[in-house]
Amino acid sequence: MESLPPEFVNIQPGGGRVMSLELAWGHVRRWYLRTFRPKYVKRMAACRKGERNPAPHDVLDPRDVKFYENQPGGWHWDAENDPFTWRNHLGFARWGLAELLVFSAMWFAPIVLWACIYAGRDGFDVTEYWDGKITFESVLFWFAVISLVPGALCVWFFRDPPRTIPDEPGVVVSPADGTIAEIAKLDYHPFLEGPAVRVGIFLSIFNVHVNRWPQAARVVGIDYHPGKYLDARDPASVTENEQAHLRLETTDPADGPPRRMVLHAIAGAVARRIVCVLKPGDVKPRGAKIGMIKLGSRTELLMPDEPGLTVRVKVGQKVLGGKTELAAYMVNDTLPGEATDTFPPLTTRMPTAPQESPAAGTTEEPPAPGAPR
Repeated sequence: MESLPPEFVNIQPGGGRVMSLELAWGHVRRWYLRTFRPKYVKRMAACRKGERNPAPHDVLDPRDVKFYENQPGGWHWDAENDPFTWRNHLGFARWGLAELLVFSAMWFAPIVLWACIYAGRDGFDVTEYWDGKITFESVLFWFAVISLVPGALCVWFFRDPPRTIPDEPGVVVSPADGTIAEIAKLDYHPFLEGPAVRVGIFLSIFNVHVNRWPQAARVVGIDYHPGKYLDARDPASVTENEQAHLRLETTDPADGPPRRMVLHAIAGAVARRIVCVLKPGDVKPRGAKIGMIKLGSRTELLMPDEPGLTVRVKVGQKVLGGKTELAAYMVNDTLPGEATDTFPPLTTRMPTAPQESPAAGTTEEPPAPGAPR
């Protein structure tokens, strides 16, 4: 088992302005708790678990370790002792609640300001804004209306709807919502130690951006690569953008023998922050949440290319993370479900030469020059 790389000092190694704002607010919140709620602080300390404080600040309750839950041995609370688990059931990604609050306040503030000043005045008639007369009131009104569009998109982006996870043995579910952008075979992948199939998923700003586990698996290793923020549809984004690589090994005997897989979370032109709440050694069931990419981005899954593997999606198909069956491996000479399609036409076959193992410092195969991604 590999150690957590030094870049992962928290779940969002790329940092971010909203993250900094939330951490700054934490100082105010902790002062309030110590000053006015000492009994609460004492009660939370009594039920705290873990070996050490993983954060660079004092930890009084679960909110203080939100950004540090991937640190080995870090303090944490069981669900029954966590008074903030209700935030997991709001229908929005918990890692994006601060962004949702900040961006919503920014984009919805103009309509609130307009309503407070003008909507209640005597003789108000909204049709007067259609007469073409330019006034401060009319300009504020139309600016407020236009601001509703990015505000609504922001709310839509951070949604996190519940998903029904397929439970058939051998099934590999999609790790992300989006559109299948690529299905390609690789002659060799160093971590998989053999041929592989790579499925690339493009996530637009209209997709859910929470990433999920393709199968029940253990985290073997994680890498983080800072980089550019090119459009996720740009082939160069696959190698040049900020990204995280998760190396997995399946753990459920019902899915067949242990298999290695690799998941790439790649930032895009708008989505510039990758959230990964995992650490080496973590074991999660199929469909469990890995983290998210904070707007347009790309997720790739590399699977062993072996006899009995059937890919159940095609390029251009829409998929849902944790729900759509991306592929299936044969279990006990039986393919889960009904295989109605053969392996779809590949976009490309990418030859690569065997390389050193990830432990020796190489984690991925170099892309073939000019190959589509």
